[in-house]
Amino acid sequence: MQQELRLHGHVDDTIEYFVTVAARGAECCHFYERDGEDLRIFSPGNEMRLDLTGLSHWGNGGSFCEYMYGIDQPLADLIKPEVRNRLVLFGASYQSGGDLSFSDDTMGRIPYDTIFEEGHAISNCFFFVTGSIYGALETQQQGLLSLLGRLLKRTPRVADDDDARLVDEMFGLLGHKSHFYLVRLINKKHQAYYDLFQNLYFTFRAIPDSEYGNLKVLAQRLGISEHQQERIRIAVMYAHRDNRVVVDEYRSILTACHHNGTISRQENARLTRLKTLATRNKIPVALFAPLDDNLKYEKMVDQEQDYIAEAREILSSLLSGNQQLELTVNRDDMVRLLFDKRQAMQNRDYLFDQILLETSKSCDERVHAGADVALLERITSIIDYFDHYENSATEINNLAFMVGVRINEQMLYALQRSYKALERLQKNLFEALLFEGLLTNSFLGAYGREKILCLRKALHSNSPMLTLLENLEAITQNEALYGHLLTAVKDQLRNKYSQSVSWEDRVVLQNEVEAVLERKGVLDTSFPVTLYKEVMINVEKELFYLQEMFPVIIAENDSALREDFLLNSGLDQFYVEELENDYLARHGLEKCALDCVRKGN
Repeated sequence: MQQELRLHGHVDDTIEYFVTVAARGAECCHFYERDGEDLRIFSPGNEMRLDLTGLSHWGNGGSFCEYMYGIDQPLADLIKPEVRNRLVLFGASYQSGGDLSFSDDTMGRIPYDTIFEEGHAISNCFFFVTGSIYGALETQQQGLLSLLGRLLKRTPRVADDDDARLVDEMFGLLGHKSHFYLVRLINKKHQAYYDLFQNLYFTFRAIPDSEYGNLKVLAQRLGISEHQQERIRIAVMYAHRDNRVVVDEYRSILTACHHNGTISRQENARLTRLKTLATRNKIPVALFAPLDDNLKYEKMVDQEQDYIAEAREILSSLLSGNQQLELTVNRDDMVRLLFDKRQAMQNRDYLFDQILLETSKSCDERVHAGADVALLERITSIIDYFDHYENSATEINNLAFMVGVRINEQMLYALQRSYKALERLQKNLFEALLFEGLLTNSFLGAYGREKILCLRKALHSNSPMLTLLENLEAITQNEALYGHLLTAVKDQLRNKYSQSVSWEDRVVLQNEVEAVLERKGVLDTSFPVTLYKEVMINVEKELFYLQEMFPVIIAENDSALREDFLLNSGLDQFYVEELENDYLARHGLEKCALDCVRKGN
């Protein structure tokens, strides 16, 4: 069994050192001496010297430290999750092709500032070996890499406070004649800043301003640079248990994408979802930046429509295989999904439904393979909300835009159930999803608007369904009667009146229209005089538009004049566009003549 000798001391008020020598019969080793203010650690052919400003070395060996999260980690190490530590062998360098070469020139000197800037901000190790490797220094370094390289890159013992187990691991790979020398340097000021920030962050997560002020005072008093402060803060935040599991999952996905050379839409959704979870759990987005930069996220990602990408992101939560992550679809997510669904329906984008179908199928397969049945319950709940929205949107759009739409009690009760379900999810959600955009639609006609406002009021006030049904049927009957009156008036005007209608003619025209409607069996009660007057006014507006304004609009491409008429006339835009199309057909004009005029509507 090997024995160990340890030497502990301080270079100054910043640098602390621990020297460990492991060998069989280590008690006989004489491995250090004081040379003025310098500490000399030596063995045959090797030496390290600690002075007031840095470390000098010659012989074999090198340095290693735990990779500090956020450090510029080589890509070759970054894509290997098992690699934990940075290893530098003296005299070794990478060539342009990526191959490692060795040299006999291993002598050098490293200032302490450089050690803690290029390596770990708090703790860095240096080592050399005698007794188990021989030959030129170049050959010895190659031998050390073969013997110790894999373990030094992967062992978690580098982060231990006590070097005993680390030395045991190293010595176990060397021959029984070996002497292993380890020098660990600690930056005490950085350690003090790390300890205070860790205590504050682990206690508060969102550190109060007063406490953060104390942290800044400490950094100023100790003379810690802004860059080192940031490195230490990021390392502490990554070390938090809740943060690490999210970041490691993100790294795992991004690493797999790097190997494939591309990020699929599904993978991008999972990555985005993890960032969303990070934001929700107050995990700093700065923890993802080093991974995105080093693994070239922007160059690999396959972009798509924002609402589709967001839907993928949220639904990917259901398919996460990491049981440590609570990637649930919460209320806010469900609201976002409903707005994404609305956007997809408006764009006639069936990719949204395809994503939902694939997710549902994957959930079903996982449950059959042994996953928790709660997974099916979650996807079923999501689909139920989509059904509430989609069915409501269909019925409401029919009410708004279809003349003579069939209205029944069953349909209204279904709307009421959907209204209550969406309101439980979020107050005023039904209003935002289904009414707000519709009521600003320029193609919504007067009677469609009246029906929607009637329905809206009844749902908000929880009015009796029978009362709502009667009100909607009354509006629908008026809408149908208006259409019959308009058709009859226009037919009579076209057949019998070539000039404008005088007041005397109006009485005759009214009697003629009434007779037409009676023959058709349209009138159930007395003639609707008020509605007839409304029709006559609108017909006059129509004639004025077609005879006086529309020719000017076409000739001068005057969209402003057209918009002014649509705004102030009260005529439905859809009806006006039908009049315009008919005018163009009768005068042999192409529809493209109106494209520029209509583009603003």
